[in-house]
Amino acid sequence: MSLIDEKWEILFEKYHIAEEIKKNGLFYITADQIREVKEPRLMTKFDTRESLPGVFGRKIAILPVTRGKYVLGEFDLYQEFPEMASDIKQMTSARIPDYYETIDMNDIRSEASAINVMSIAGILDDFLGEESMVQTVSGRMGSGSFGFHVSDFRKSARAGHKPYIAVQNSQVEIDGGFENPNVFSIIEGKNVVHSNFLIRQLYYPVRLWAQKINKPIRPVFMVYSNNIFRLLEYEFTDMGYYNSIKLVQERNYSLEDIEITLEDLYETWKKTSIRPEPGVTFIQADSFNKVISLVENLNGSPMTTGEIAELFGFKERQSDYYFNACRYLGLAEKRSGEEGVKVHITSLGRRLLKMKYKERQLEYVRLILEHQIFHELFDTMLQIGEIPDKACITIKMRKLEVCGENLIDRRSSSVRGWLYWIVSLMN
Repeated sequence: MSLIDEKWEILFEKYHIAEEIKKNGLFYITADQIREVKEPRLMTKFDTRESLPGVFGRKIAILPVTRGKYVLGEFDLYQEFPEMASDIKQMTSARIPDYYETIDMNDIRSEASAINVMSIAGILDDFLGEESMVQTVSGRMGSGSFGFHVSDFRKSARAGHKPYIAVQNSQVEIDGGFENPNVFSIIEGKNVVHSNFLIRQLYYPVRLWAQKINKPIRPVFMVYSNNIFRLLEYEFTDMGYYNSIKLVQERNYSLEDIEITLEDLYETWKKTSIRPEPGVTFIQADSFNKVISLVENLNGSPMTTGEIAELFGFKERQSDYYFNACRYLGLAEKRSGEEGVKVHITSLGRRLLKMKYKERQLEYVRLILEHQIFHELFDTMLQIGEIPDKACITIKMRKLEVCGENLIDRRSSSVRGWLYWIVSLMN
């Protein structure tokens, strides 16, 4: 249990929050009340569904309503991202002019830097079908006044019966606002791969600027990872309804050669020798894109498993799963120091991140295929022309004794997820 979980348990018990929500539908709490246990900014930042404290259960969530007040209820506040792997084939090439000598594509570590490069490369213009989009706003600002209905887990039949939230000058943060004569686009940027996102990060800025300007507003979520710019444009079909969010379009951009064929994968498999299994925990990390994202973030600085959990919106146990996946490939390790035990990227990991996109993906593939379970299943995949099903994978896992019998079913999903990632590289 994290410190944030513990502090929220104290508040739930002191103010009978769960009981009040059950009785009244909503519970308002002030920043001063939260500050009794910890800084409100740290206690209310839950960018993913998984990052919510355990005491919230699977239904309770929190929204800011003023600069000093929050509301809790059984709100449905998060939106799932579409699966990345199935769409990665639809990649568009982009280029940065040669005269930009200060941009290092292998050293884009912040969301702000990724947004800047996206703009310079003309990616946003191409994605929106516009010209000369220029950044005009960013940073923190007041929300102004607006109200909205939000879906709850009681699944009310009509929007009018859903909880109504009134917002008065809450704090809003915009990573980038880009404008041209025709449109204004709000960008929410991330350099970490998540499975879902907090709709508020787009909804509050849209409501703020809809009161101020007459141009159409086009909210865009940008995820930069593995040297790929993933852009997703959304719209709100009913401005008074938080959950009216709808995906308009999605596209992926790369500034490098991304052409990977079945022949490339076959040659990598053929040239890869099986190594003895390392004495580390077998993988339980279904998303290989998140494994890559963790390696990239470790390249910035070492992290504790608690910091990894906070960054990705994991529970701490899940952050261990993803660390162990990196360790399984030789890309991360734990070291003790003056600040305690932290997860560090290895020299192999640093070398890998300096490679160009295509070379780097095939190096990830090689590191996976060095393990007998993956090497043999890839061979099976070549023979049958598709990813082996779960039954085939579990038989192979039992034969090679990669983990205990009670873990095979759960961890077979990770094996299949990694094989799926390899296949998804083909254009």
